[in-house]
Formats: sequence, C-alpha cells, structure tokens
Amino acid sequence: MALNVLVVDDSAVMRAMVIKTLRLSGLPLGEVHEASNGEEALRQLDAHWIDLALIDLNMPVMDGEALLACLRRNPETAQLPVIVVSTEGSTTRIEALRRQGAAFVHKPFTPEQLRGVILEVTGVADASDLDEGLGPGCGPDF
Repeated sequence: MALNVLVVDDSAVMRAMVIKTLRLSGLPLGEVHEASNGEEALRQLDAHWIDLALIDLNMPVMDGEALLACLRRNPETAQLPVIVVSTEGSTTRIEALRRQGAAFVHKPFTPEQLRGVILEVTGVADASDLDEGLGPGCGPDF
C-alpha cells in the first residue's frame, strides 16, 4: 500500500522540496496533495483520503498550530499521523506540538531523516511493510 500524503506549506518552493525529498526517501507514495495554508489543508482532507500530513507552522490564513488543533478535535482526523516540518527552534513550542501527537522535523532535513520519522509515526516497522497495508486508514472515511 502506498501512502497518500498532504504537504502543507505557504511556500510553493518548500512544498516542492518536501515532495522531492519524499520521492527520494524510498517510501512508496500514492497521491501527494498540496495546500498553502490550514484552511486549504482542511478542504484537501475533505476531498481526499490522506494517510499522513506534513505541515509547516508559520502560514497565513490558518497556521500549522491551528490546523493541528482542528485535526485533533475532529474524530475523523484525530488519529491522522502528522509531522510538523519547520525551522521552529522553541523547545517549548515543539513539546506542545508533540503533546498533541505530532512529530517534528527541523528544516533543512535529509530524505533519511524524513523517512525515519514517517516510518515512526505511521507505525510501520519497515518500508516493505507498507506493501502489506497499514490496517485501518487514518484519514476520514469518504
């Protein structure tokens, strides 16, 4: 089974870099969707099956913290694996995100770093396990 991923960042260049890194990571990818802010991300989640969200923190309209809070309040997305991909340096802010169930990857990152965190948050022991399926989906049922 391939992972359907949502990449949320207000920078089109950064979204392209994250997607390129995902492709270099060796993980089997399904559909990759993009959003430039939290509100767009919520619309993408309504329209598509998403297995994993990678979100930035500092965005206009709705930032990553507000998006994460919305995801965790919604029963359909409460368990969605989320990785915050940011330059954030505040350990207090990072720990608050982790308490909400998000993993954290500092920009810049390597494909290996991102791959390792993806394997960790999806609960897959090895990328080959993805071919056997992740079990019940983490995204909303549509």
